[in-house]
Amino acid sequence: HDGGATMDWMEQEKERGITITSAATTAMWKDSRINIIDTPGHVDFTIEVERALRVLDGAVALFCAVGGVEPQSETVWRQSNKYGVPKIAFVNKMDRTGADFYNVVDMIKERLGARPVPLTIPIGAGDTFKGLVDLVNMKAIIYTSDDGSTFDTTEIPEDLKDEAAKWNNFMLEEVASCDDVLMEKYLSDEEISVDELKGAIRKATIQKPDDGEAIVPAFCGSAFKNKGVQQILDAVIDFLPSPLDLGDTEGFSESDEPLLRKPSEEDSFSALAFKIATDPYVGRLTFFRVYSGSVSTGEHIYNPNSGKKERVGRLMLMHSNKREERKTVVAGEIAAMIGLKNTRTGHTLCDSANPIVLEKIEIPDPVISISVEPSTKQDQENLSDGLVKLAEEDPTFKIKNDEETGQMVISGMGELHLDIIVDRLRREFNVTVNTGSPQVAYKECISKSVDKQDTKFARQSGGRGQYGHVIISMEPNEPGKGFEFENKVKGGNIPTEYIPAVEYGIKDTMKTGVLAGYPIEDVKITLLDGSYHDVDSSEIAFRIAGSMAFKEAVKKAGPFLVEPIMSLEVICPEDYVGSVNGDVTSRRGHVKGMELRSDGQVLDCDVPLREMFGYATDLRSMTQGRALFTMQFSHYAKVPQSIEKEILEKMNGKIEA
Repeated sequence: HDGGATMDWMEQEKERGITITSAATTAMWKDSRINIIDTPGHVDFTIEVERALRVLDGAVALFCAVGGVEPQSETVWRQSNKYGVPKIAFVNKMDRTGADFYNVVDMIKERLGARPVPLTIPIGAGDTFKGLVDLVNMKAIIYTSDDGSTFDTTEIPEDLKDEAAKWNNFMLEEVASCDDVLMEKYLSDEEISVDELKGAIRKATIQKPDDGEAIVPAFCGSAFKNKGVQQILDAVIDFLPSPLDLGDTEGFSESDEPLLRKPSEEDSFSALAFKIATDPYVGRLTFFRVYSGSVSTGEHIYNPNSGKKERVGRLMLMHSNKREERKTVVAGEIAAMIGLKNTRTGHTLCDSANPIVLEKIEIPDPVISISVEPSTKQDQENLSDGLVKLAEEDPTFKIKNDEETGQMVISGMGELHLDIIVDRLRREFNVTVNTGSPQVAYKECISKSVDKQDTKFARQSGGRGQYGHVIISMEPNEPGKGFEFENKVKGGNIPTEYIPAVEYGIKDTMKTGVLAGYPIEDVKITLLDGSYHDVDSSEIAFRIAGSMAFKEAVKKAGPFLVEPIMSLEVICPEDYVGSVNGDVTSRRGHVKGMELRSDGQVLDCDVPLREMFGYATDLRSMTQGRALFTMQFSHYAKVPQSIEKEILEKMNGKIEA
């Protein structure tokens, strides 16, 4: 609230009021230790969610009582389903004007295809929100202080008794459908004890898809006022799985044989490193979840992904950005290690005597790029250091030097993601960078054949001269086939040792085309004939002759520009298909096909890269953030004449300048 959230410790998080990086903490409740990771909801920081869900056993999904199921919630919900994580829903901000718990429950059912079962219902909403009805115990909880620290447990108010009975009946029906014993009791109108009911709710929440659709217990409250938070903590203990419920962890030996590890301190040590972070005080932190065994400071552990042994420097239990030193960390715990040099996100850590490789974390490909350049000479030195450290922390952030354009290009999951990266460079590494759209890597091709290009290079400047004479033919090659060179010289008209020089001269010239200096692609050259001079001919002379002949032939061969075409796949809800389709067309793209899937319509498109800058933001605003897309290079295609003219004018202006 107002940037004061305990887990949002980064300056950028406080300023923007959003979670950017996942933070870990641990809490004791009812004699149990709960390891908690607070993840972002924003789709730009999807890796933070992905890696947290990979190592957690259960999730509390947070919804706004006014906004309901927001588009980004759908993305995160899909990710949690992929990892089979059981969930509890908490409808927050019940004290806000416009809060509607029942509407949010309906949205969870419709939009997420889930099976929400309220275990509490609100007493009042907005300014009149004053408590909850606990449907398991059929009691009312009335808050007597504004901060939720004191409350009375009483009988359900008269005006809510019918509503409470209706939802209690709904809960019993839903839970009984997952438990035969409870179903029998329910149908026979036998009394069901609270402990029996809790046991059945737990079973229905954590059941695997093979056993039927799991339920999602739904709660409500106001986290800022600490109302309903106790019930959520109770629910985590009562209904979400402990490591023991999930059973053995599956992995593989280094020779790909299946292996199992028990969630016990007695088994061999195995853990997954799920996050790398740089702490300004202690340096590089490796966050890890222990699946079996234990690890202590000073021990040597093995990383089968890198094939290297590492020494454990110090072990820390993290509380957001605060640390609590530990000597030993055991199965089921989440902690951070200092001292690991060769471990990355998704690497397994284990006992070297009993190696195991655990399932990796899926890392999505970045979807958007910008170019960066340091503002000053001094920034140049700090820039690469900062970028390398940020890329170590965040595997969805990629850096590359574009050889064709000479730019440093950084790629990420969205414009906000890259905005935060640039901001962190400025604050943490004291580097100011200028950003810009990366140039599109165009190429040049030829449209027709040239049967004979006769070029002679002769230079006499006193003493030994230079002489090279070549006759070549040129033709367009099949798209994507690249450069081909064929030698048809007969009778030694060009000595064999000079033939490679001709090819080299041509290849070298292909790097800069005649239209706008872009590389020339897909050309077949045949060396037909030529002549040489006993004294004046040399490799350099034939290299220059080959280069000159190629340039002259290209000018006659109808050169044109080609541009990279991206294969674009958009997954969007049915309501937005028309808008997305129209937008793709306006970007000079075309939709090749559509397919209906459970998570929406899938559009398969081809779109020029030039038109795709800023697409992530445009798609989000067009679909209220409910659409996802992936994009990868497909092929090169001819640039329309009007756009070619625009590019050439721009390039010629640059060349003249």
